[in-house]
Amino acid sequence: MTGFPLDASFRPRRWLRGPHFQTILSTLPPRRARVERRATPVRAASEELLLDCGDGVVLQAFHASPTKRGRDPGKRLAVVLHGWEGSAESTYALSAAQTFFDLDFEVVRLNLRDHGATHHLNRDLFHSCRLPEVVGAVRSLAVRFTNLPVILSGFSLGGNFMLRVAADPEARHLPLQRVIAVSPVLDPAVTMTTLERGSSIYHTYFVRKWTRSLAKKQQAWPDHYDFGDLLRIRSLREMTRQLVQRHTEYPTMDDYLAGYAITGDRLTTLAAPATVLTSLDDPIIEATDLARLARTSHLDIVTTAHGGHCGFLENLGGTNWVDTQLVKLLSRNPDS
Repeated sequence: MTGFPLDASFRPRRWLRGPHFQTILSTLPPRRARVERRATPVRAASEELLLDCGDGVVLQAFHASPTKRGRDPGKRLAVVLHGWEGSAESTYALSAAQTFFDLDFEVVRLNLRDHGATHHLNRDLFHSCRLPEVVGAVRSLAVRFTNLPVILSGFSLGGNFMLRVAADPEARHLPLQRVIAVSPVLDPAVTMTTLERGSSIYHTYFVRKWTRSLAKKQQAWPDHYDFGDLLRIRSLREMTRQLVQRHTEYPTMDDYLAGYAITGDRLTTLAAPATVLTSLDDPIIEATDLARLARTSHLDIVTTAHGGHCGFLENLGGTNWVDTQLVKLLSRNPDS
């Protein structure tokens, strides 16, 4: 038990309750097809934005406005951020984006550096401590959508990023109204160990995805990168160690992992009400680490008994429990 409220409103069918089933099924082709069909309106309305994030960094985003389907401009802006090695086209991002679009929000799906088809946009490699450019992306959007309250929503590493954005000193100058983080990474060092000791499915998946991403980066910047032996490593820990040593300012891998942890006092400076939605059976994020988050009136933690990692599937349709929670949370008083 974590000591946080257990939301019993998530009631998946009995055969859907397994954590691995929840985690993996949400990304498989049959369900993806259903999500894409449901998300047809938001995808059809989306236009690419290239955001100036400061210091020469450009991040890609996709903006969908209610005006594209003959409605008034949205009165709020929702920014949706994917997880590590996901993209603006990830099923959970599309599902959340369509939910916001159905509520007549201006909707922006943001791609992190080197995610999606963006490896060519910035020379330097992505790493999870590149918070200033994500803050810069939100700032750029706030300028573009003047006077609109901003909702930040993120999944897994994206949820971690959005919480850090809201806790950053620069967030005091941003019109943030609410933050919603689904299955966010809490302590990356613990997550690394969990991936190593748990089911090999996830460790193998991330090694494969990261290796492909690095190969794309090398192809986009052949004069700057030759990953050579790195692409043959099959250990997340060793890949991380080498990349931290060669391509970041952090002296050790432990320093780097601590750099994007949100445990301890990291979230005491949240500039807007934030809600964490996570499951106790998440096979990637240890629920016991929830107790290590800062106690602040701005942070609400909601847990479910089932749901896996970013799953929360109640059936095989094109929506999930998170979509329902988004609607509930956004119907509240913004300051509650």
